[in-house]
Amino acid sequence: MKICVAGLGLIGGSLSMALGRAGYNTCGYNRSKKPLEYAVEHGIVGGVAENLEEYDVVFVALPPKPAVEFILKNKFKSGAVVADICGVKKYIEDAVYKEARGIRYIGTHPMAGKEVSGVENACADLFDNASMVITRGIYTDESALNVIKTLTKEMGFARIVECSAEVHDRKIAYTSQLAHVVSNCYVNDPEIDGCLGFTGGSFQDMTRIAGVDENVWAELYLNNADNLLVSAKNLYASLGAFIGALEEGRETGDTQPLLKNLSVGAAAYRNGKANNFEGDGIKVTKLK
Repeated sequence: MKICVAGLGLIGGSLSMALGRAGYNTCGYNRSKKPLEYAVEHGIVGGVAENLEEYDVVFVALPPKPAVEFILKNKFKSGAVVADICGVKKYIEDAVYKEARGIRYIGTHPMAGKEVSGVENACADLFDNASMVITRGIYTDESALNVIKTLTKEMGFARIVECSAEVHDRKIAYTSQLAHVVSNCYVNDPEIDGCLGFTGGSFQDMTRIAGVDENVWAELYLNNADNLLVSAKNLYASLGAFIGALEEGRETGDTQPLLKNLSVGAAAYRNGKANNFEGDGIKVTKLK
């Protein structure tokens, strides 16, 4: 099986390394030369992809708009499995399925990353024990899906989560995109200056992803704006309720308004909602 990884950043590089660890010799494609040269020099890819029509599987590790352009403008081997790994899925799916292209498209999203970017930070074990989300719809080819599932297992993922593109985008708006927004907003406070010596684990947890590439994330937010707005407005309402409870407590000296407010979130956490895979047609397959 000949595999190409297009887009050699942190995720694309790690994908190639994980495939290499599993015994595959991948070739790389990149829009700029420097990351591609680095990847070849350091053995992250086995060579440069000169002709995309040679490959049975092409992973597209590019931001949404460049990923769509790459898939629509290039010619692939007839029946090739082309899988993007973007953080939004319906935007890609709608563009790819607009007309027949002679490829078998699969939408994927590896749920792993780092607060740093670039192929120089890629590692073979980035996906170990992580989830791979695979979206499926009425046009999904089952044999192509099985190819990606097999490669997912071989790369070290712990589970496969299957769902529709719509469900993926709604869930990701909450679990990933909103978390990045909150981190970015949290550090946008004058008290960020002079914090050395006052920080512990909670501060590190809240700020770790605040400085990710704004160019990449702005595009992701905009492509999933409807879902992200719902999650952001829910958070805004919750913060408003907390502020109201705090102001009431300050006036009365009574902790009950705050206790009542905090108990809602605590109960949601304790009830294990974050670990509930049921509903919305979600299918989870454990690989380890």
